[in-house]
Amino acid sequence: MKILPFIIIIAGLGFCSTSPHQPQSPAIAVKEPIKTGAEQTEKYLPYLKGKRVAIMANLTSIIGKTHLVDSLKSLGVNIVKVFGPEHGFRGNASAGTQVADEIDATSGIPVISLYGKKNKPSKEDLADVDILIYDLQDVGCRFYTNINALVRLMESCYENGKEMLILDRPNPNGYLVDGPILDMQFKSGIGMFPIPMSHGLTVAEFAQMANGEGWLKDKMKCTIKIIPVANYDHDMPYTLPVKPSPNLNTHQSIMLYPSTCMFEGVYVNHGRGTYFPFTVLGSPELKGKYDFSFTPTGIKGMAETPLFMDQLCYGLDLRNYDIGLLRKSKQINLQWIIELYKAHPHKEKFFDSKLSKEMGTIERLIGSGLFRQQIIDGKSEKEIRASWEPGLSEYKMMRKKYLLYS
Repeated sequence: MKILPFIIIIAGLGFCSTSPHQPQSPAIAVKEPIKTGAEQTEKYLPYLKGKRVAIMANLTSIIGKTHLVDSLKSLGVNIVKVFGPEHGFRGNASAGTQVADEIDATSGIPVISLYGKKNKPSKEDLADVDILIYDLQDVGCRFYTNINALVRLMESCYENGKEMLILDRPNPNGYLVDGPILDMQFKSGIGMFPIPMSHGLTVAEFAQMANGEGWLKDKMKCTIKIIPVANYDHDMPYTLPVKPSPNLNTHQSIMLYPSTCMFEGVYVNHGRGTYFPFTVLGSPELKGKYDFSFTPTGIKGMAETPLFMDQLCYGLDLRNYDIGLLRKSKQINLQWIIELYKAHPHKEKFFDSKLSKEMGTIERLIGSGLFRQQIIDGKSEKEIRASWEPGLSEYKMMRKKYLLYS
């Protein structure tokens, strides 16, 4: 089996090559609990001995119920600094809100924000670092910005001659590979790579793909070491032990996210300003069309000025939607956006992202310049999906080269 020269998979106390296509034993997958990379400390603590360590982490970076930084510090690891992503190191910042540098109150370790004045470590930031650990929980979607931060870290490590160690975690939407491949004319902060809306990769698999497909700046290739998830495959249901961000606060929201995040690009509230974001969809203008209603309010740390703030919104309640239907279909749900467009009395407003005051147009979220007009023209789901080919099928074939799990 061909091993990529810039990937080392840690299988024991040393480094060795492991086939990324080797199927896991069904007996092990059923009987043994999933163990994240971070939890397998015996595989990487010896390698960190004597090294100055930096960690890219947030509230999801845990071992058991304890934060990775706190755990490793207690085990004698020399953590010299932490890099914080969107939402901040401890997860206290709202989506899209710039985060400042700080000294972590719990550990006393300096925290350098990569979601504020800069988005990647500088030469000075890495001058006193020997190895950088990446441990962020991802949810498997192109528009979830952790993978952007990962690639920028890989670039910084390459440019400054530093090692990167990825502690892999399961993708709760790992079963789902769907959506149009990003048309790079719509490249943005919520879509930087030619992958589908739901990419079906763990962060370590994505790192391998970014290296292998030349997506880093100037096609540089970062040498990375990986602690794979134990006893895991992509079809396994997985409930995150910690919410990955303030507005993905339930298992239901995480599983619906690939289908409902597209509503950030339209004139419909998708639960921001409620305690159940991404699981309800509605607008005041749909009154009389639906019985279900909710009222968005300002919620600190989640959505302080949501669309239709303090207005009664009518629409769809997906909080009890059977996620098994998504898992069975292995497809993003397009029927909800088709239905709400048809029901909306002012269709000229529906795709007006300036009115919605959200993070991007429908083109940047979907990744296609065709989707808006397809909905307007009343195209069927089958017709819309046909326009995603052959790109989606080609991606699925390419993806196989980088899989660590069956």
